[in-house]
Amino acid sequence: MPEPHTGWTFITNHARVLAAIADNPNVRIRDIAAHCRLTDRAVQRIISDLEQDGYLSHTRDGRTNTYRIEPDKVLRHPAEAGLPVASLLSLLVQDETERVRKPVTQYGRSGSSAVK
Repeated sequence: MPEPHTGWTFITNHARVLAAIADNPNVRIRDIAAHCRLTDRAVQRIISDLEQDGYLSHTRDGRTNTYRIEPDKVLRHPAEAGLPVASLLSLLVQDETERVRKPVTQYGRSGSSAVK
């Protein structure tokens, strides 16, 4: 697990939780909390927010939740008008083997051009 961080960050806790679910739709709340450095209760509130606004849904199979993200749902802030959740997640979620193998370049992911 990464060290705790103080100060501001670029990514919100809602985006972090959504990215953790995108990495593994069957992830446990406890594991999301550990990965995102949040409490279980905070993760539960964030998941509730995301479900309430239609970004996320879940089905229950015994003791396991399987989450489904609505990739075409647009982001909430007017500055990102029309940008779907899938676009955000494509920046935040990547295959773990890629993460280890390819270093991030100064302007983005390895092999990608500078952000325009």
